[in-house]
Amino acid sequence: MTLAMRHVLFSWDQKSAPLLDFDEFQAKPGEKVLIRGPSGSGKSTILNLIGGVMVPQRGAISILGTALNTLSGAQRDRFRSDHMGFIFQMFNLIPYLNVLENVLLPLHFSKHKLSKLQSAGKDPRVEAQRLLTALGMMEMLAKRVDTMSVGQQQRVAVTRALMGSPELIMADEPSSALDSETRSAFLELLFRECERSRTTLLYVSHDHGLETFFDRTVPITQFCKASHGSAH
Repeated sequence: MTLAMRHVLFSWDQKSAPLLDFDEFQAKPGEKVLIRGPSGSGKSTILNLIGGVMVPQRGAISILGTALNTLSGAQRDRFRSDHMGFIFQMFNLIPYLNVLENVLLPLHFSKHKLSKLQSAGKDPRVEAQRLLTALGMMEMLAKRVDTMSVGQQQRVAVTRALMGSPELIMADEPSSALDSETRSAFLELLFRECERSRTTLLYVSHDHGLETFFDRTVPITQFCKASHGSAH
């Protein structure tokens, strides 16, 4: 199992009602899961808990058999760098770096991802170029990302998340700024690359139109007992 969450409770402080309170949620290797709900409903918080950026007041979160609650903050940071990829809504690219430099950045923070590529006989730059070519970005390798359109920046962000074939990719509303044609190309690449490496994909969005693309959809209400009982 890529991800297993049990008896999780999270609130912003002791005086606040729980934002998230659920019994169980799991995701299998290679599974594509859409977590759907309106803005401000806790979708990003779910991803932050899974990524170890935030810690629940109660419960266990296990990724690839490792219990995040047994790790220190620095150990969670290392585990996240080695085994996860993130696609942020605002992309979080480094504006003064060019496309290729941004895409290769995760390999500077994770020897694990770099060694996975090298063990598979792949040169990091060649792999980055392969992914960028699939998104029509090959001619922009040396272009600074702060000079690019929103759609182009988004394609750089997804390529960066895929580098090193992480076991888990989390995407936070990444297609909200794209038109339908660009969104379809983006999803096609994301799904294809996840299938190549059996990567689990957790994708949060408010968009009902995305549901048919995924193996299953989980409404955000299922993560709050006060709304609709426990998650499945």
